[in-house]
Amino acid sequence: MKLSLGFSPCPNDTFIFDALIHHKIDTEGLEFDVFFDDVETLNQKALRGELDITKLSFHAFAHVADQYALLDAGSALGFGVGPLLICKNEELVNSPQLKAESSSLRVAIPGELTTANFLLGIAFPNLQQKEVMVFSAIQDELLNESIDLGLIIHENRFTYQDKGLHKIVDLGSYWEELTGCAIPLGGIVINRNLDHDIQLKVNRLIRKSVEFAFENPKSGIDFISGHAQEMEEAVMYKHIELYVNKYSVNLGTEGRKAIDILFEMAQEKGIIPALTKDLYVTK
Repeated sequence: MKLSLGFSPCPNDTFIFDALIHHKIDTEGLEFDVFFDDVETLNQKALRGELDITKLSFHAFAHVADQYALLDAGSALGFGVGPLLICKNEELVNSPQLKAESSSLRVAIPGELTTANFLLGIAFPNLQQKEVMVFSAIQDELLNESIDLGLIIHENRFTYQDKGLHKIVDLGSYWEELTGCAIPLGGIVINRNLDHDIQLKVNRLIRKSVEFAFENPKSGIDFISGHAQEMEEAVMYKHIELYVNKYSVNLGTEGRKAIDILFEMAQEKGIIPALTKDLYVTK
């Protein structure tokens, strides 16, 4: 049986899925047709129901939870891993414009349905002049001064200072102080139309793929570096260490609690619709 599978070319995802798609583990009769896309493209594909299995932001998941269920394996949650709001003009770091009721500051975001944008809306609801662009282009747009602020994710959080850019706020730290939970960034969902046994098998295989990667961290280096935006090995593995952790093996009680709080908060603010189905693939 062949299933369509979408995930990002970022090191955390390629690290997780390397063993699965390259048959370094027994895939129990399943084959995968793989699509590499940035997170917002994956979010939009999920809205259209194009893929059987896909990585997507938790914000986007709330909009497709009737069609997709969340797997326990493969998610990106953690502490100290949140999106950063940055700028080129250092004077903006403590500028009253950030909190002004009507701000004219233009901010680049990596997608309307990203968790990053959701967190930005909580921390700075007045920042409404948003421009969506591919996450890897945001730093260059700041350097070109075509925008005032940039909301960066993934490996870009490790490189912005080298380019002379400045941090305004770490929205991950903001979330952690607000809730005491790990920040839920992205998860792996599976189409509810697939047989329940297939859903459980896919979850089991992704868990085994993550476990293989932890046991053999250099096994997928060529695959990971071949897709990474930042090619330095040290940057790639710093990225992996932050985004791939115990929650990637199994969400567990703590991981599910963080996701539930995120969705409760989003529903209270009217950012996402009411959720009518159990979010998770259950045994």
